[in-house]
Amino acid sequence: MNEMTPPQAASAEPAPRAASGSLDRIFGLTERGTSVGREVMAGATTFAAMAYIIAVNPAIMSNAGMDRADLVSATALAAIFGSVMMGLWANLPLAVAPAMGSNVIFTYVIVKQMGMPWQGALAMVAFTGVLFLILSLSKLREKVAKDVPEALKIGIQAAVGTLIVFIALRGAGFVVQNPSTYVAMGSLRSPPVLLTLFGLLLTPVLVARRVPAALILSIAVLTLIGFFVPGANGKMVTSVPSAIMSWPRWPTSTFMALDVGYLFSHFLVALPLLFYFLCAEFFSTLGTLIGVTGAANLRKPDGSIPNATAAFATDATASIVGPLLGTSVVTAYIESITGVQAGGRTGLTSLTVAALFFLALFFWPIFVIIPPQATAPALVLVGVLMMQGLARIDMTDLVNAVPIVLTLLVTVLTNNLINGMALGTLSYIALEVAMGRRAQIPAMVWGLGVVFIAYAIVIAQIF
Repeated sequence: MNEMTPPQAASAEPAPRAASGSLDRIFGLTERGTSVGREVMAGATTFAAMAYIIAVNPAIMSNAGMDRADLVSATALAAIFGSVMMGLWANLPLAVAPAMGSNVIFTYVIVKQMGMPWQGALAMVAFTGVLFLILSLSKLREKVAKDVPEALKIGIQAAVGTLIVFIALRGAGFVVQNPSTYVAMGSLRSPPVLLTLFGLLLTPVLVARRVPAALILSIAVLTLIGFFVPGANGKMVTSVPSAIMSWPRWPTSTFMALDVGYLFSHFLVALPLLFYFLCAEFFSTLGTLIGVTGAANLRKPDGSIPNATAAFATDATASIVGPLLGTSVVTAYIESITGVQAGGRTGLTSLTVAALFFLALFFWPIFVIIPPQATAPALVLVGVLMMQGLARIDMTDLVNAVPIVLTLLVTVLTNNLINGMALGTLSYIALEVAMGRRAQIPAMVWGLGVVFIAYAIVIAQIF
């Protein structure tokens, strides 16, 4: 839920007596007014808020044909790597894990719609990580942040959020095909549909009431109920796990499975998706950094973010390592703000999160039996939170409204993000030109328009 809008920071508390010794020297605990105990508690709080990703990411990406048990390991290992790197290099209380939204695009757009093998898709994500690393270490970072119009950024984010909601409900059987209306609600006489409906009511209540670990608690409750709810083929919705605990398994089937050759042989088709992943990763990280460092009062007097280059480079490096392990884009999580509210101020919070992800590796048999009816309500909440950026846009201005609405609706109605991005971008260019503001259109947007036109021509020849 890395696109979530951060809540207000907790009220200031008296600084505790910080620990002395090596940890204090490494993380600057005294300087930031914190202690080892507070940092560990903050890390546990952050982990509880984002632990749902261990269940949700494998549930989504396994639909691309990847082994679900290996995906549990890949998800946790990517989170461990990114969080450790963020803690030791950037020294910020930011946890890192596979990104929501990107895993949906990976599975349902790139693999299932476009027919790209998941090995080629992993290579594309890794290549995006390399581009993001170059961007993070150069002055291009500031230029990209300035040049991409807010309407396009918000439109893409809201479209992905809406697509997540639709795919989650469809996977749980709550939305089904209908020959007359194309889609319809599943039968309320179906026990799995009723279980999903219960989850759709329970999960937002838990989140709204600020129940600790609301999403993972919702998933756990629905999974347990699923043991007693009949599903297809006479089986229960939730199957009995082979064990409660087991030694962690290495993601053998996904590790180093990238198909770089496929990526370069289909580069023009992949180009718009490269742009999506690059922008999604960059702006998600930027927004998370701004929100978390602001809540922790860590920004410098001039408003700049401490160790911003290290934080961006950490995200980029993790997005290279993630595909090597077998998962999609890896990014900093806005859920880290829950740890900040619990007192986290340094990278020791991130190291605590990494340690808890390591412990979770021993419970992989539990994560692989979680049914889609249990994850769908959590995904719906993630999608809703990704749409919050719409509140920042003046929708009475057609130059903003039309690209956003087209991006969102076309993405969902055609079940294709690239269609939505293309129409949103081209409509933005057309409206700005019509308003006599051609000179105000950034070169990057012109280039993106050309990319989408070229993409449409190539796709028309293939399909």
